[in-house]
Formats: sequence, structure tokens, C-alpha cells
Amino acid sequence: MHALKTRVDHALGVFIAAVFAVLVACVVWQVFSRYVLGAPSTVTDEMARFLFMWVGLIGAAYTLGQRKHLAIDLLMQMAGPSNGRWLALLATVIVGAFAAVVMVYGGYNLVQKTLASGQLSPALRLPMGYVYGAIPFAGIMMVLYCLEFAAGVISGRIQPIESDADIPANGPQT
Repeated sequence: MHALKTRVDHALGVFIAAVFAVLVACVVWQVFSRYVLGAPSTVTDEMARFLFMWVGLIGAAYTLGQRKHLAIDLLMQMAGPSNGRWLALLATVIVGAFAAVVMVYGGYNLVQKTLASGQLSPALRLPMGYVYGAIPFAGIMMVLYCLEFAAGVISGRIQPIESDADIPANGPQT
């Protein structure tokens, strides 16, 4: 499972960087065309909004997988190592259940209904179901990361709470 996570991490990292680069290019072109050419581009405006959705959702999944997301671990620290481990598993199950039910199941239904309705974006004429596809895709990635984290905590390979001793003196290494 850990080898799969490493490959998924790399693929998502490359994907996010590429989408972000295209997003920046769209925004730069939008600003240039609006203020220098005096004719704003509607295509890049819409594309930037859609790419921002993809970067945000896929980036959230990637951040969850790197365990760099916002977390309030006060209860886990107060509970001690063994109880903190169970609390970490409970939190992981809740996050995984949310991702599975709301993002994967609900997002898939949204994509299916939107594709069936034939709704197209105004400027790009792109089926909106493809745009909404970021929701179930990010949900699937979150579920995979939750499964990997739960397996790591159960096996003892992953400590649910980083102590100050776990962090090198020159800061966390990525």
C-alpha cells in the first residue's frame, strides 16, 4: 500500500503543478489582454475558474495524503499515545466516510446528472460534468490516503501525533 501511495503522491504532485502552471498562464493572459490589449479574454477567465476548482480539490487530497492539512490534535495529545492512536483512527474513518459518501458517491451522481443534462460551459462549450469530475476524483484520492494512513497507524508504521523529537532541528523535511 505504501508503494502505491508513493506513486500516487508523485502523479498528483506533477498533475497539480501542471494544472497550476496553466492556471497562472491563463490569469497572466487575462490580465494582459484586459489591461494592455483592452479586450479581455472570456475563454481564459472561465478556464482559470475551472482550473482553480481542480487545483483546490486535488490539492486538498494531496495535502491530506502528506498529512499537512489543518488539524487540531489537542485531544489526541491529551489522550496519550494509545488512546491518541484510536482517536486518530476515528478521525481518519470520519474523514474517509465523508470523502466516500459526499465526494465520491455524491460527486459521481452530480457528474452523471450534469452530463445527462448536456449542460455546457458558456465560453469553452465544455460539458460541465467534466468540470465537476474533480469532486469524485479528489474523494477517491482522499479515501485511498485515509486507508493508507489507517493501515499505517494500525501497523505502527505511522505515529498519529508528531512529537517535537520527530521533527529535525532544522525543521520538517518533505
